Amino acid sequence: MSKSWMKAVRVHEYGDPGVLKVEDVERPVPQAGEVLVRVVYAAVIPLDWKIRSGLLKDVFPQPLPYIPGAIVSGIIESVGENVTEFEAGDLVFGKMKGAYSEYGIVSVSEPYSLLNGLLHVPKNLKLEDAATVGAGAESAWKALFTEGNLESGQTVLIHAAAGGVGQFAVQLAKWKGAKVIGTASGDNVDYVKSLGADQVINYTSTPFEEAVKDVDLVIDTVGGSTQDRSWSVLKPGGCLVTLVQPPSQEKAREFEVTAKHSTASPTFNDNKAVAQLLADGTIKAEVDRIYLLSEVREAHLRSEGRHSRGRILLCANPL
Repeated sequence: MSKSWMKAVRVHEYGDPGVLKVEDVERPVPQAGEVLVRVVYAAVIPLDWKIRSGLLKDVFPQPLPYIPGAIVSGIIESVGENVTEFEAGDLVFGKMKGAYSEYGIVSVSEPYSLLNGLLHVPKNLKLEDAATVGAGAESAWKALFTEGNLESGQTVLIHAAAGGVGQFAVQLAKWKGAKVIGTASGDNVDYVKSLGADQVINYTSTPFEEAVKDVDLVIDTVGGSTQDRSWSVLKPGGCLVTLVQPPSQEKAREFEVTAKHSTASPTFNDNKAVAQLLADGTIKAEVDRIYLLSEVREAHLRSEGRHSRGRILLCANPL
C-alpha cells in the first residue's frame, strides 16, 4: 500500500519561532480504537511557544522532532476497527497530540485527557468557535467552578479579562450569577464591558488594588506582581486561583484565604457543557486571528506578544 503524505509543522530543536518548519510527513492510518481527524483549526496557546522555546523542556520534554499543538477542531476522515461513536464526516473538537498538522490520530478508546479526546460539535456551533473550548473556555470553567467554587451572588476579580481565558471567565461568571470585575488595558475596557463585566479597571492607569476590595475569588492569568498585589483585595475566607505560577501558601495564611494553582484535568462533561453554551449563544468566543499552517511563525509571534484579544488559530484545511 502506497504512503500518503501531509503537511505538518515540526520542531527539530528548541528556539525562537524560526525553528517551526512546515514539512511533508507521512499521513497516519487509524488503528483499532482510533480515528483520523482532518484538522480544520488548531488553537495556538501560550503553552505551545513555551514548550517550543525550551522554557518547559524539563516539565514537558519532547522527543525531537515533534509536532506542536494539542487543541483541535475538524472532521473525522476515517475510523479504525471497533469505533462506534464516530464515523467519517462527523464534525468534532477536542484534544489531539500534534494538532499543527493537516491530519492526526486520536484514540477514542482511552479516557478524555489533557492530550487526547474528542467530542461531537453541537448543532449551530462553528468549527472555529469549537476550537476555542480547549483553548480558554475549559481553563476558565476549571478555575471558576472546579477550583474556585464560584456561586451566584459572589464577587470575582478576573485579571486579563480580554484574553483567551479571561473572555470566557467573564461570561461564565455572569452566567453563574456572580458580580464580575475585570482588569484590561485601555483599548479593551469597552470590549470587556460588552462581555458582561459589571466593572472594568484599566490597569494602565489605575492600580486595581486601589479600586477593589472584599472579593470572594480572584482569577489570576498573569502572575508576577499582579498576583502579589491580589492578596489584599480578597475578603477573609476568599480564594485566589492562578493559572500561571504556583501561589505562596505563606501569603495565603497571612491574608486568611485559600490559594490554588489550577491544574485540574479537563473533563468530557465540562467541555460538553461549555460547547453547548457557545452553541446556544449564551456565551460567545472571540477569535483574534486565523493563520494558515504556513504562517505558523507569525502566529507564535502574535501569541508571544500577549496582546491578542481572544484566541489565535491555525487553519490546516480551509473549508
